[in-house]
Amino acid sequence: MSRTKLTWIVLIALVWTAMLSFGGVAAETVMLYPNIFGDAPASLDRTREFMVMSGPSDYFPPLGATVVLSSVAAVLLTWRDQRLRWWIASGAVVFVACEFLFSVVFFWPRNEIMFVDPVGTHSPEYLRQVAEEFVAGHWVRLAGGAVTAALAFTALLHFSRDTARTPAAHRAASPVPASGSAGHVDSGTGRSTEN
Repeated sequence: MSRTKLTWIVLIALVWTAMLSFGGVAAETVMLYPNIFGDAPASLDRTREFMVMSGPSDYFPPLGATVVLSSVAAVLLTWRDQRLRWWIASGAVVFVACEFLFSVVFFWPRNEIMFVDPVGTHSPEYLRQVAEEFVAGHWVRLAGGAVTAALAFTALLHFSRDTARTPAAHRAASPVPASGSAGHVDSGTGRSTEN
């Protein structure tokens, strides 16, 4: 498989997973969060009962790992192209900072308080405060996902334009006579001549 084809595959995987991640976070914001955090602490108790079989923690970590791995692969494959490299690397840094590091530092402790600690451990006022903090911090994650998806898509567009120009440049540099022609290409002028 050629390096160009492999780069296409990796960039498409990066854009696809980054957009899935952003779309998932956006969908959570609109559909789940009003139900989860709208009436804390009662809504937190309902969430514990509802999300027994699966939840966001089953979806986002594997998807996030795929975004990071495809970002690393894309940076390695496009390392020689400084312009492309920085679009991809910037997207990866934003994703890791907003989706992973921020989650570890900000969201994980609050998830423990709201969904892991036994019911009744914390006062209703404190649970409401933690829920409000969680929703406020969520906008950082949403913005980070949007920026990552936009940067990855921009890199794909640049790569697409660059690879579309390359074959045309090769054809212009080395013209081939039409099939069935008895002529040859004059190396000095690049024009086809008849024998």
